[in-house]
Amino acid sequence: QVQLVESGGGSVQAGGSLRLSCAASGYTFNTYYMMAWFRQAPGKEREGVATIYTYISSTSYADYADSVKGRFTISLDNAKNTLYLQMNSLKPEDTAMYYCAAQIGSIAPSFVRLKSSAYNYWGQGTQVTVSS
Repeated sequence: QVQLVESGGGSVQAGGSLRLSCAASGYTFNTYYMMAWFRQAPGKEREGVATIYTYISSTSYADYADSVKGRFTISLDNAKNTLYLQMNSLKPEDTAMYYCAAQIGSIAPSFVRLKSSAYNYWGQGTQVTVSS
């Protein structure tokens, strides 16, 4: 059973940075997987922020929501089985609960990689608050 535990959330002023971590257990992410970060603000739908995926080689690929391109970077430390989200130039509209998600054994088509329905495993979330 895959378990995902997020950490690293907090409060920061606009323009600041945070790095979120997601420690995975129960599976070693090496081939044919997707891992992603989603966020959900109060009263809004869950939104895909970034995803990282690997087919069969050690090469990984990433997709980002337009709203975070150039500011956020997703990465995976295979040795630590930990997913990261480096968030720079934070804006008040980035305020949300951030969730880590994973899907094993398949890579979704590009048009669904940032949709929550493509993922089977979820963490409990970590809160990010950006003040102006």
